[in-house]
Amino acid sequence: MNNNKIDDKKITKNDLKKVNLRWLLAGQLGWNYERMQGLPYCYAMIPILKKLYPDKEDLKKALKLHLQFFNTEPDMAHLILGANIAIEEKEGLKAEEAITGIKTGLMGPFAGIGDTIFGVIGNTVFGSIASYMALNGNSLGIWIWTVFLLFRWVIRWWFINIGYSQGTKLVTTLGGKLKNITEAASILGITVIGALIPTVIRAKVPYVFTTGKVEMKLQGIFDQIMPALIPVALVALVYWILGKKKMTSTKTIFLLMLLAIVLFNLKILA
Repeated sequence: MNNNKIDDKKITKNDLKKVNLRWLLAGQLGWNYERMQGLPYCYAMIPILKKLYPDKEDLKKALKLHLQFFNTEPDMAHLILGANIAIEEKEGLKAEEAITGIKTGLMGPFAGIGDTIFGVIGNTVFGSIASYMALNGNSLGIWIWTVFLLFRWVIRWWFINIGYSQGTKLVTTLGGKLKNITEAASILGITVIGALIPTVIRAKVPYVFTTGKVEMKLQGIFDQIMPALIPVALVALVYWILGKKKMTSTKTIFLLMLLAIVLFNLKILA
């Protein structure tokens, strides 16, 4: 017997916690090139699907539906999971097109937003600050990083509740606000990262030009032109390299290691 129409309010806070925990622990574990996060998404939804679809045939259909291709930033995925649960709770498998539409429609924009805020800005800013403090022997760095990770766990739970409460209104309700937040966070992130360049990247030109009794330190000349000119130039070089075709971050790291060894032995950089 097919029960595509689901009675309202079958989902409890405990059910949402199960989904939240499953995605938190396995959101990236089942990643594959064919369906990317499709498998972990289905795994996270299993407690909900079992509760909403007691009929085995309905459950099989629902599992196949949620095994489809899915890929977005892991933190932002909680918003989509919450909206998915709300729609499925109300309409069941009758809302198959709406479920697929929300997943495919939101995963791209949310990936851009989440990668910017959490993946790039958050990890870079807090990770750089924590690393810099650790290099200087300050244990406060590890606590800054820990607080940032805990914040991400808390905000994930908040996101899944927002998604569940908003349902299909998620796109129109949060779209403009998230765009403003992303722009503000991008400006802040670029400012902080720019300020961290001369403190995290330490590269100097040791060459000293000597004529008679006169010595001219090349690094001093560069400092007069612009303080931290060499670190900024290295960052610009990496940015340029990463923009080239077939160039990956891994290749760039090995290239920088080779470049550092060569320039150090030639006494060009120190």
